[in-house]
Amino acid sequence: MSVQIDQLFAGFSDIKIGVIGDVMLDAYMWGHVDRISPEAPVPVVALDKKENRLGGAANVALNVRTLGSNVFVLTVLGEDAAAQEMLSLLDQHQISAEYIVKDTNRITTTKTRIISRNQQMLRLDDEMTDDLHKELEDIFIRKAELFITKERPQVIIFEDYNKGVLTSKVISSVIEICKTHGVIMTVDPKKKNFFAYQGVDVFKPNLKEVKDALHHSLDMIDHAHLQSVHQLLKEKLSHKVSFITLSEKGVFYHDLQQSEMIPTHVRSIADVSGAGDTVIATASLVYALTKDAALMARIANIAGGLVCEEVGTVSINKDRLLKECRIHIQD
Repeated sequence: MSVQIDQLFAGFSDIKIGVIGDVMLDAYMWGHVDRISPEAPVPVVALDKKENRLGGAANVALNVRTLGSNVFVLTVLGEDAAAQEMLSLLDQHQISAEYIVKDTNRITTTKTRIISRNQQMLRLDDEMTDDLHKELEDIFIRKAELFITKERPQVIIFEDYNKGVLTSKVISSVIEICKTHGVIMTVDPKKKNFFAYQGVDVFKPNLKEVKDALHHSLDMIDHAHLQSVHQLLKEKLSHKVSFITLSEKGVFYHDLQQSEMIPTHVRSIADVSGAGDTVIATASLVYALTKDAALMARIANIAGGLVCEEVGTVSINKDRLLKECRIHIQD
């Protein structure tokens, strides 16, 4: 199996992927606390360093890139300083911004985290969550169609954070374009348009999102109950593969032939930020190359656990993932 895994990872460089959805600038302020403020009962953080990272759909794209594939981001940014920083980071990581749309009436989502002793103390969100207006919707759909017809990607990843880029019209239009051109579609959904992703290939919600969308308490997290959840999703979405992340319990997948609940590998968890981004990026690449939902789930499960060992939003380390897969993926 190790030889096959090596060949699979080598094949990542042959894949071209588009990531469409809500990007974010993840800003970090790292410092130390020595005293309480005399002005209010709050800690005073003395800043040691600041750092900006790619977040949201941009972090998905970064994970795709660090795994070795060619990747393009499709989104809408504001005309602001955060957008310029976003474009600079994309360029730094060799992620194409050619099909990004900018609009003066929107702001670029920025999430600022204040961290001391490897613990997040506070987060400040600067964002707009209104749906794209009709004219901007149409411009964005045309841009997505241009990308698909010109670049001919193997996969489109829908990364939905409910910030207004993936409207129901954008979703349905891009799905139809993908079907016309034979592009695989994978989805990391959110609540607002959860059931808009009709007929996609891989649908990857987390457990909470499934419970909220189906109004299902799901008190028992076992194989039988998760199979019933898949059937409920299948009735509404007519998709091919359900891939549900279960936090510390691992992942569950169900395709046309089989299903399985895969436990997580024991990790020292530091931060779960961005783990879902890593999972959908890894799953999309593996599925594009193999169409094997079981292998997809196993490798993506390992990848999600690895990034949880580090503080903040980070991308997967390809060499480390390959090493872990050689150990844990069996025939």
